[in-house]
Amino acid sequence: MSPRTERLPVFVYGTLRPGGLYHPSYLLGRTTAEEPATLSGVVLHEGPGYPYALEEDDAGPGAGRAADVEPGVVRGDLMTLAEDVYARMLDALDQLEEYRPGDPSSLYLRAVREVTRTRDGARVLAWVYLAAPRLAARLRAEGRVIAGGDWFTR
Repeated sequence: MSPRTERLPVFVYGTLRPGGLYHPSYLLGRTTAEEPATLSGVVLHEGPGYPYALEEDDAGPGAGRAADVEPGVVRGDLMTLAEDVYARMLDALDQLEEYRPGDPSSLYLRAVREVTRTRDGARVLAWVYLAAPRLAARLRAEGRVIAGGDWFTR
């Protein structure tokens, strides 16, 4: 089974995190594990009501970064979706994140990335929602970087 078809956990860094606005209605009671994790190689930008992760390669060296930004690390949570609701929940998350494969108007892209569990340093593959190209370009030009890579402590 390839990473594109296997049932990977989902790395969340904004409103879907425990304590976030959408966690109760989307993930609470639908996961088998929720654990702190980090995603490297990205820069977190403030959005209207929620954050966007942009891959560092897309941003270029130092693009849009304030002097006090810890480069390239976003803090969030690794969510292991319950097996019996996995497909339904991934579809619901895609709708929430306005991810539509092949549609240039999508806000996010869902991609497989390696994340690091905080408790043991293990690296695992996970689905991550990243800013789609059109939005990423706008955020690089006009957006505000979230210093420290943690939307909850901004």
